[in-house]
Amino acid sequence: MTATIEPTIIKERLPSASARLSLAPTGSGPGLLDGAWWPRSRDLLREIPTLTDALDACWGRITHVTVNPAHWPVIARRVPVAGHTVHVGWFADEQDPKKVILLSYTVGRLDLLVIPPETEPAAGRLMAAATVPGGIRTASRWPTKP
Repeated sequence: MTATIEPTIIKERLPSASARLSLAPTGSGPGLLDGAWWPRSRDLLREIPTLTDALDACWGRITHVTVNPAHWPVIARRVPVAGHTVHVGWFADEQDPKKVILLSYTVGRLDLLVIPPETEPAAGRLMAAATVPGGIRTASRWPTKP
């Protein structure tokens, strides 16, 4: 899949529903994944604001997001969210295509398994399994095909 990198900021915020997100319990042992995210589409301009809305209050302001462009057809460099801008980076070889990395200046880093939007029947089970404290599976080891 080829990704298009879009350098401009879209001023209009796109409406969206709440994030489908599952996080490991606070204070649990370190694992390779901190949880799972099941976006509704492959549109980062629509999905990142929804994700940051869900995380900003409980985890800290998200400032940067990195993805692998394999599953995201358009990657905007900057995405406007509530009160600030999230910078988006991409790494084709260095980052697992089934993972999104979120960075916050105040708290640190979250690594989330990305459940493909088209994964209906197994998504709930996958999201719950990705939050097991001390999990040793990497994102690429998860069977996320529908």
